[in-house]
Amino acid sequence: MTDTTSAAAETPAANGHGETHSTASFKGLMLGSIGVVYGDIGTSPLYAFREAVTAAGATAATASTQAVLGVLSLILWALIVVVTLKYVVILLRADNNGEGGTLALMALAQRALGTSGGVVVLLGIISGALFYGDAVITPALSVLSAVEGIKLVTSALDHYVVPITIVILVALFAVQSRGTARVAAFFGPIMCIWFAVMAGAALPLIAQQPSVLLAFNPVYAVSFLLNHGIIGLVTLGAVFLAVTGAEALYADLGHFGKRPIQTAWLFLVLPSLALNYLGQGALVIGNPHTIENPFFLMFPEWALVPMVVLATVATVIASQAVITGAYSLTRQAIQLGLLPRFEITHTSEAHSGQIYIPRVNTLLLVGVLMLVMMFRSSSSLASAYGISVTGTMVVTAMMGFVVIWKVWRWSPFAAAALILPFLAIDLTFLTANLLKVFEGGWVPLALGGAVMLLMYTWRRGSRMLYEKSHRQEIPLTDLITMLEKKPPQRVPGTAVFLTSNPDYAPTALMHSLKHYKVLHQKNVILTIEIASTPRVDIAERVRLEDVGEMFSKVTLKFGFMESPNVPKALAIARKLGWQFDIMSTSFFLSRRALKPAAQSGMPRWQDHLFIGMSRSANDATDYFQIPTGRVVEVGTQVTI
Repeated sequence: MTDTTSAAAETPAANGHGETHSTASFKGLMLGSIGVVYGDIGTSPLYAFREAVTAAGATAATASTQAVLGVLSLILWALIVVVTLKYVVILLRADNNGEGGTLALMALAQRALGTSGGVVVLLGIISGALFYGDAVITPALSVLSAVEGIKLVTSALDHYVVPITIVILVALFAVQSRGTARVAAFFGPIMCIWFAVMAGAALPLIAQQPSVLLAFNPVYAVSFLLNHGIIGLVTLGAVFLAVTGAEALYADLGHFGKRPIQTAWLFLVLPSLALNYLGQGALVIGNPHTIENPFFLMFPEWALVPMVVLATVATVIASQAVITGAYSLTRQAIQLGLLPRFEITHTSEAHSGQIYIPRVNTLLLVGVLMLVMMFRSSSSLASAYGISVTGTMVVTAMMGFVVIWKVWRWSPFAAAALILPFLAIDLTFLTANLLKVFEGGWVPLALGGAVMLLMYTWRRGSRMLYEKSHRQEIPLTDLITMLEKKPPQRVPGTAVFLTSNPDYAPTALMHSLKHYKVLHQKNVILTIEIASTPRVDIAERVRLEDVGEMFSKVTLKFGFMESPNVPKALAIARKLGWQFDIMSTSFFLSRRALKPAAQSGMPRWQDHLFIGMSRSANDATDYFQIPTGRVVEVGTQVTI
């Protein structure tokens, strides 16, 4: 870890970024959102209705019309209330200068609460950690459920389901480096076909059983829950499978923008999903034996193989929503000081939110493959699904209340009236999913717990390290006074010293004076600030302040969704009078070798965990995009 990062700035950048950071066309972004954002929720019909009806206790011999209508009503109203109202209508408006997701919401809420926002940070850590659990389970469940369709073609292919799934997943993660834009351009048209086929196959079945339309009456959903007791709660846990993907929808806001995502949902995705679920219900009412796999049995036998292929492609696309969401979440976590620096690659010139993080990609692939090999079927894995997503939704609702109250400036009673119904529904879903802990629900809890521990350790360790370093530093004004009284030898050029606290002399500067006993003609104390907004206006990027004849202070401010480029930002300083020339400038960074102290503020195992995380951090030179030939690293040893 190097002394080059700072906590999020208290002063937010100017507003107005919204969706303007995208130069792509509206139609292109809408098509891309269909291909990426709605892949997850768009493939839920493969397994959601089947698992919900089965959880309700229905079998080929006992599937009653009332039970099917009750389950269908629960699914339809979950789509309308949870996805449409909570996410598409309300939370997509709670963007942080065009960026969405649980950590963007956390940054909004924390900024609104100021120093009393510690609880919000904890909520952000919890929801962010749970989202990673979702990002691991979704690809495994989606692809498995599609490939299992080949068993309907011939049972001889049963043994090939897991190997085929693994090959597909490896290929999916291998193409991530090509970028969301290219992936979306390929996926969008395919998902449009998918939604059209899903809706089209359902229409004849609904025409045969028009009574299935009664499911739009919420009375069927309520009476089902009231009459089935604990079975109703278990069923609700399976019904939730129909709305998984809503959190990824919000997390991917920065990739495509608000209006394209809203338009795609209201005019294509929601109608197609509703029709397909109604078609599956009509099929089971007409022929209870189709409960085994109602989605694929909606199609004639000759269409099974093409549908398995299309479903497999669609579920590969479904995985894209959470993968891109995980990239966005990781970059936000890094900039908010919750994770160490990782290498981040921009994959689009048209849209700055589209990124690729190699290390996250690798870790997700490993986790997904482990789940596939552990559970080996979509029904087994469905039990592990839901807890992480419902947990994230609960936390999102809580932070949404703070944003509506403090940022939108609603009265607390009005904000509560808007959010409490959604929170009650989310808590009910969470309770229902907690019943599946011992059947596989422990997996997302374990994954989320591990990520929470990493985030908490990094945040706590970074703060302790900062405080310890701060106690050992000399105020910059005192050092300048000493140097003016007894000036050292001066050498030509400019020296830039990176530090997180510009009021104190950087460690690299002190070691340079101690060992080299020289000072450059121009010396710059450079601080990188991370704003609590996703992006910062170019006009606010640089602040320049002279402190004596020898030194200047330069502060560069970046949004938490931006990848800092120090040389490019310093070039802006020319307008402020600093003649910056990269070829005559040396950047001095301090590289710390951390060792556990005898008396530490953290347990010994946590010390070692923090030290290990700091060693795995991406090099500051690469992270800040400084030319390696212009960098001088000064090593120091620090106990923590």
